[in-house]
Amino acid sequence: MTDVLVPGFVDLHAHGALGHDFATCTADDARAAVAHHAARGTTTMIASIATGTPDDTVAALRRLGPLVTEGVLAGLHLEGPWLSPARRGAHAAELLHAPTPAEVDRSLDAAAGALRIVTLAPELPGALDAVARLTAAGVVVAIGHTDADADTVTRAVDAGARLVTHVFNGMPPLHHRAPGPVGIALTDPRLYVEAIVDGHHLDDVTVDLVRRSTGDRMVLVSDAMAATGCADGPYRIAGSDVVVSDGVAMLADGSSLAGSTSTVRDGFLRLLATGTSLDDAVAASSGRARALLGLAPDAVRVVVDTTTGHVRPHTEVSA
Repeated sequence: MTDVLVPGFVDLHAHGALGHDFATCTADDARAAVAHHAARGTTTMIASIATGTPDDTVAALRRLGPLVTEGVLAGLHLEGPWLSPARRGAHAAELLHAPTPAEVDRSLDAAAGALRIVTLAPELPGALDAVARLTAAGVVVAIGHTDADADTVTRAVDAGARLVTHVFNGMPPLHHRAPGPVGIALTDPRLYVEAIVDGHHLDDVTVDLVRRSTGDRMVLVSDAMAATGCADGPYRIAGSDVVVSDGVAMLADGSSLAGSTSTVRDGFLRLLATGTSLDDAVAASSGRARALLGLAPDAVRVVVDTTTGHVRPHTEVSA
């Protein structure tokens, strides 16, 4: 297999590229970050806004909302501040807190219809009410950066949650007597399940476990941070200092991964290289995410060279 013709990729979870972080950058810089991903086949992107102060979060929603109206972005994703400090990853602990109805409504108002996904920890006080409130507003609620037990996760799904943010990362490990978020993610048919298939966040055996367990529910995401497309060095995300070395983003203290520097194309190619069928890789990189968002199948096609990774528009293919 060399060239394959596939639907444009969909990325539900990306924080930026080319040194630009969606949480803080200008609209023009956001366009440049989107273009970087588009050149690698991502034709539909949700911009993820990592944890900031409440005012900074509102400002980001207002700044990026017009890009959704224009069609540059397919929507916005809040990843924080309603996350568990115990499973915070790169999100600064001092910025995290439980959701309140007023803050949820303020975010919805600021986004003016552009907010499509919110990640939260369902064990926080008021979180289940937030799940119901956001779901009623048409927002996809994702369970992530959570220390919740299985029963609490199930209650969140009962309240309307329909997605798990980067499974296995930002949550307790799967345990045979305490299945937690991972156990529910792998077994509850109501949940789509994000997987970062970059060779760092998940071992290939774990990816296969997720794929086989979830059937038609696994969705590739990049979790790309600002260093995507850039040289190694120091960066910052969600209030924390990050160092990128050999393309791997880690907190400066080495305690946690801090997003990736990959794209959905990279996960797609890794799935194929490890034996996933083309049909399943296409569904994981495009179809399932579009179904979750309620979007029609994408008419845009791209050609991916599975040997080199090069992506080109379908229009460049000879008749």
